[in-house]
Formats: sequence, structure tokens, C-alpha cells
Amino acid sequence: MSMVLTNSTRLESILDKYRDRDEEWWKARARGKRAISEGDMHLILDLHNKLRGQVHPPASNMEYMVWDSELERSAEHWAHTCRWEHGPSHMLTQIGQNLGAHWGRDRPPTYHVQAWYDEVRYYSYPYSQECNPHCPFRCSGPVCTHYTQLVWATSNRIGCAINVCYNMNVWGMIWAKAVYLVCNYSPPGNWWGHAPYKYGAPCSACPASYAGGCRDNLCYKDGGVDRRPAPELEETNYIEPEPDPVRDREPQPRAQTPNPSPNENLERNQVVSTEQMSQQVNCETKLRDQCKGTTCNRYECPPGCLDGPGKVVGTGYYDMQSSVCGAGIHSGVIDNDGGWLDVTRLGRKQQFNKSYKNGIQSIGKNRSANSFKVETVPVKAVTCDTTVALFCPFKKPVRHCPRLYCPRNCMRDSRIRVIGTNYYSDKSSICRAAVHAGVIQNESGGYLDVMPVDRRRQYSGSYQNGITSESLLNPTGGKAFRVFAVI
Repeated sequence: MSMVLTNSTRLESILDKYRDRDEEWWKARARGKRAISEGDMHLILDLHNKLRGQVHPPASNMEYMVWDSELERSAEHWAHTCRWEHGPSHMLTQIGQNLGAHWGRDRPPTYHVQAWYDEVRYYSYPYSQECNPHCPFRCSGPVCTHYTQLVWATSNRIGCAINVCYNMNVWGMIWAKAVYLVCNYSPPGNWWGHAPYKYGAPCSACPASYAGGCRDNLCYKDGGVDRRPAPELEETNYIEPEPDPVRDREPQPRAQTPNPSPNENLERNQVVSTEQMSQQVNCETKLRDQCKGTTCNRYECPPGCLDGPGKVVGTGYYDMQSSVCGAGIHSGVIDNDGGWLDVTRLGRKQQFNKSYKNGIQSIGKNRSANSFKVETVPVKAVTCDTTVALFCPFKKPVRHCPRLYCPRNCMRDSRIRVIGTNYYSDKSSICRAAVHAGVIQNESGGYLDVMPVDRRRQYSGSYQNGITSESLLNPTGGKAFRVFAVI
């Protein structure tokens, strides 16, 4: 079987047919709407090229991937069908395609890209001596074809789209609100009997059209055009990484910390913390009953509260006797699927207005009472060296910090400081402190909640989960924080 390569002219002719079949979709595109945000597009594209450049065994002909707006449009059309299958069928011989979907907690689109690549653990690369004449396909796991498409050497163009699908059927299960990612590739990969790339020194077998150009182990055209759409200002519900913070260049005094013993190095003194800052409540829980002597700023509501008996008093701001989850639905912060919300106490209000919103009738009240408001829990991605001092310092009155998403492998840079145990100095790396506390794992990263607190007189160093934290006595200035699991 020979490799079939599709040129862009052929692909555009296919997409022209698509436009004729769905004129409304094409008009929507002409108005300038995007199937994916500029930030998400860069995250997906950059991670593809990073992963393609680090394959093992190394690739001699791996081509640098660029964004293709035509592929993005075809991906958008398929994403809007909300069908958990590859398609449309008449295009599958002309494009490659990877699909990903999730529901529940927010995840960046790179979550799925990394999951596709991680199938490499099941894949055995076929060396040339094994290809006689066809290369064997050896996959010891459920699937490897997402990985092989991602690293198919000649697939040098990509376009993706993201869509929220309601009541999506995923392998026989109905997902009430699924986030659906479709990525289309050209030329397509996964041709039977072929290896995904040629083994050899990076860039040693690039096509002649690259004129010897090489970038990050990828065949690269120095004068080529990186076909990315113009920047946009439209926001999405996906998290964007924080820019690298500017570090204080003045030398910081470091207290001596205990060195781990060889046995501790081997075992890494593993600690796991499942303590959560957010409180799980039921549909009837009143804020008045939940806030007595406890942290009461973040809650997790179950699904089905639209039909629950909890009463809601007020509009915009609510009486403390209101159901927390009912107020969240009434205000539009969560829906009947449940979810997380932030609560801020507002003090006494003289009057509470009734209204009907989002399927809930709230009650009016003309007597003075303590009140609260509900807000969406914001989510932010941070880098390994982001600190609370720069990101969300302790202030009075206490404010909410966003829920954070840490990347994996933050243990690599041991120069990034962690000061304390359980309570950490706000000059510590948030993500490394979370690994140290056992809130997230270094190998996977993940979500966590941060609670800034006032300054501590002493921070105790310790060795946990492969990280040695520092001790610090009577620090001058600065505040502290705690980290909590998100489960």
C-alpha cells in the first residue's frame, strides 16, 4: 500500500462541497466567528510540535506542524454534530482525525492532546528490519492510533474546534454537558503497513522542500509561513496559562533545612492529602447553618437541586436562610447539573426582592437580615514558579482566589523555593508546595484550591514527596497560604 498525500487544493475542493451543503455554517464563518480561541489554538499547536520533536526513537523526517483554517472549519462542522464517532465519512480518506471529550471539571484542551500522546506507552515502534515489506502495528493497550496520528511525520497541518454538546451519547452513556474537541490533520496518517516516521538523527531525512531547515528536531522552513489566524479578543471558558512572573532579583536568605537520608530519597516520604477547602452540601443546606465557625467561601452542590425543597430569599443578594445551591441556580452561577460556587457574605440588607429565574421562584422579604452573594469559581492555569505573593496575596477583607491548575513535572527545577509544611510562606511556589503537601502528584499536575492566610511566625521545613521545604523563623513581611485538594 502506498502513502497517499493530499494537497491543499484537493482539500479546499472538498471543503467547498461542505460549504454548499451547509450554507448557514459558512455564513457564520464569514462573520468572523472562530471555532476555537487564539489562546487554545496556540496551546494545542505548540504542544503538538513539542511532542512531535521528542519522540523516541528519534525521527529523521518529522515535519513542523502549522495551523490550517480550512481544517479548523471542517473540525468545527463535525464538532457541532455532537456525534461521538469519526466523520464525516466522505472526508475520512482525505484527513486524519483525533477526538476527545470530557464532562464535569474544566480541563484545558491540551489535556486531550497529552492523553493522545500518552498512548505511546502501549506502542512498539517498528524498525526498518521488521518492515518486510509491510511494517507491523503493535499496540498492547486499548488504542494507539491517536498517538500515531499525532506523530505521523508527514501530517504537517492541523485545525481543531471545541463545542459544548448537551446530552451527548458517549459509548452508550448520556453526558449532560460534554466538551467535545475535534482535531483534523492533513495529510492524513495511520496508513496500514507504514511506520509513523523514519527512525534516525533528527532532520537527517527531511523532504527537499525544507531546504535543510531544522527547528526543535523538526523539519522546518525558515522562510515558511506559519498559517495561524489573526489574534482575536474573544474569551472562552478554557483556562489560559499565567505569564511567567517577574522574579525578585535580590538574593534571598535561605535557612538551613534537613537533608533527606538515602532511604528517604528512595521512598520520597510519600504524603497524600485529600482535605478540601470546598464544602460538599446538599440541596437544602442553608448558608446560615453552614457558616458557623467554618470556612464558608466555596461549596460543591450536587445535581438535581432545581427540584429540591430548599427555599431562596432574594435576588442578586440572598438572605442567609436561603439554600446555597438554590441561590446558585437562581443567580445562574450553576445549573441543575450542580457544581462549585463561591460565596461572599455582604452584611445586613434592608430588603430582599422576589423573582423567577432559571426555573426557581425566589421569595421576597421586607425585614433586615444578613445577606450573601454567589459567584462562579474562576479557574486559572499557573506555572511551576507562580507564587501566592504575586498571584493572590492575603488581604483584608478576605477575597477569593481562583481555582488553580498546575502543570506536571514541577519537581524538575529544585531552585524554586518551598518554605514551610502545611502552612507555606507566600514566597513559595504554589505548585511545588502542592506536590510537597500531597495535594497533587508531580507526574500529572492538576487542580487545587489556595487559601491565603495571615503571616506565620515560623515555618517548619520537611522532606515530603521528593521535595525538601525550607524552615524560616520570624520572617520580615510576607503572608502565608494553605493548599487543598480538588476531588
